[in-house]
Amino acid sequence: MSRSASRKQVRFLPRRTFLKLSAFSSALALSSALRPRISLAKGKTILKVRDYGDITSLDPGIASNLYDENVNACIYSKLISYKPGNKWDWQLDAAESVEQVDPTHIAFTLKKGIRFSNDFGEMTAEDVKYSFERIADPTFESPIQGDWKPLDQVQVKDRYSGVIVLKEPFQALWMTTLPYMAGNIVSKKAVESVGGKYTHEPPACSGPYVFKEWKPKQRTVLKRNELWSGPAADFDEIWILPIDDEKTAEIAFEAGDIDYTRMSISSFPKYSKNPPANSTVKKYPSLYYVWVGMNLENPKLQDKRVRRAVQYAVDVPSILQAAYFGVAEPATGIIPPGLCGHREESLIPPKANIEKARQLLKEAGHPNGISLTLDARNKETYLTSAQVIQATLAQAGIKLEIKVHDSGSFWSLGDDSKGDRWKDIQLVHNRFSSAPDPYYAAQWFTDDQIGIWNWERFDDKEYNSLHEKAISESDREKRCSMYKRMQDIMEGSGAYRFITHEANPVIYRNTIRPALRPDGMPLLRYFEKA
Repeated sequence: MSRSASRKQVRFLPRRTFLKLSAFSSALALSSALRPRISLAKGKTILKVRDYGDITSLDPGIASNLYDENVNACIYSKLISYKPGNKWDWQLDAAESVEQVDPTHIAFTLKKGIRFSNDFGEMTAEDVKYSFERIADPTFESPIQGDWKPLDQVQVKDRYSGVIVLKEPFQALWMTTLPYMAGNIVSKKAVESVGGKYTHEPPACSGPYVFKEWKPKQRTVLKRNELWSGPAADFDEIWILPIDDEKTAEIAFEAGDIDYTRMSISSFPKYSKNPPANSTVKKYPSLYYVWVGMNLENPKLQDKRVRRAVQYAVDVPSILQAAYFGVAEPATGIIPPGLCGHREESLIPPKANIEKARQLLKEAGHPNGISLTLDARNKETYLTSAQVIQATLAQAGIKLEIKVHDSGSFWSLGDDSKGDRWKDIQLVHNRFSSAPDPYYAAQWFTDDQIGIWNWERFDDKEYNSLHEKAISESDREKRCSMYKRMQDIMEGSGAYRFITHEANPVIYRNTIRPALRPDGMPLLRYFEKA
């Protein structure tokens, strides 16, 4: 992805005109790129799905985002995997059995006959050991190292069995580590044969599908694994098409170019009432969390009263009505309803308090107001949100300049390894994905994430301490209370204004039976023909 900046103060065409032109041009390009390839694929059973980003790494130790995992979950095996359905649960995958022997020991036995492609042989307990310890090794510098942070070692008992040994109890192991990104098992021999790391060409696969090809910004193609010994994969190939914009994806769906996609929230009311022929529309709760963050090290935001003025001036209901068409609910923090640690109320009510914001600015020495910037991604929902924020902040005397970025530019903003761009951040409209345990959402705001994902550069000793304690706390009530307190600390710092957890509306053809997580995200390896 391009890392060059794409900043500018926003100048908008009329919204409807801009969206129609953008969607039409993107769909035209997509259609011209896809149709020749589809015509060459006659006779094959192909599942075509849209993802919101292009793959960055098919090495599970290096991958760190959901669109990488959507591919990795098809081409690798885990001890356990998420179970499709409306309830968060897991099921056995590569493991014949897995058991928590005590708080720090998990015994497992692999199924026999799971084979790696490219003649790398049968999966063994040694491969499990290598895969998990590789991510946990600080010298490997895995972006998901935290998912195996409590790992001491994996003891190999024999060819097929072993014991995962933890330094301390780790409550998130069963829902965010083993069935998610860090749980993918690679072939030790295969990875070592390519020098210990790789990116887009896996040396060996073990899932129901194997990697076939990757055409940057066009498609990733998986094909049925002929060595797979589990339930047969239903499709000859899966094509995963990176389409960042939901509106473009909807046009592609109606054109018949894709079979499954997340749709835009703005389109959900229309499609739910009148779906395209032979299709199904559903809305799922989302684990995403959206917020406005503030850079604590920026000179303009070092006074907490200025940050609190911003918090009070952001009107969440207006954002939800304009950008989410009333479909989404206000967030009370980073942990959504239904998960341990969800707060029923935030410290600052969702509705703006303009007078309070004005008073705080006056106390901070800005009786005539202040000018700030807001960085946002170039997507319809986010730009509409930014415009609403701009308008309500203006009422409080805060003049806001919106800086728009493409995805590549945006995701490098707060990364210290990319230079000093983080110093220019003042306000940022941000959105993270998550997993069904509060640990996953909370881990990005610790002190060791400053300059990586902690763009607010938030550093609180109590927060860091609670994060470490909550990892191993077995008493659910106590653990939930810890995460509620951590969100109080975040909001109390003035660096966060929580917006929403969004919603996850999806559309798919009735010619397929999609396998979805409770949040509507796809488990592609389990998709079937209807």
